[in-house]
Amino acid sequence: MSNMGARVARLFRNFNLENRVHREIGKAKPEAAPRHQTHIDPVQSTQVTEISDAIHKRNDPLLGFLKSVYVESKDPTEAPKEVTEEKEERRPLIFSLPGDPYGIVEIIDVPKGKLSIIEALQALNNHKNAPQTWTLDKVALEYSLDLKDTKALLEHFIPFEVKIIPPKMEDAKKIKDI
Repeated sequence: MSNMGARVARLFRNFNLENRVHREIGKAKPEAAPRHQTHIDPVQSTQVTEISDAIHKRNDPLLGFLKSVYVESKDPTEAPKEVTEEKEERRPLIFSLPGDPYGIVEIIDVPKGKLSIIEALQALNNHKNAPQTWTLDKVALEYSLDLKDTKALLEHFIPFEVKIIPPKMEDAKKIKDI
């Protein structure tokens, strides 16, 4: 069945093919836009040759610098030498969420000078609620932070504050549960 459809399609495709080809060939073709005339000033041609000569000229001071360069390569198939890793100091978490939130592995310690998100929010909230108790120095000491980092943290970050504004009138429209 599909063979019959291919035959019909081929018949229509090849119908009057030669006349269609001659008609396309006989059509007038669009002419290409004329090219701009180019001319090079004699001054420019001398500049071009001078630049070309300067590029290809041997520069002895640069060659001297190039000869003083020493490149040392290593075989990539050799096993690399053991690199001694410096262990960074870590401190235990002061505050963390209970349980295993979001299926993430429980973090038990962080590098000194860094905070977990929960600790950062706790430190910001403590400073906001009691700035006389939680001073810049106390926060830096408590969380093992640099003073300049602690100052930037307390100065530029503010924890969210949720405020619920009651309606002015008691008979205001309220959304009720269904």
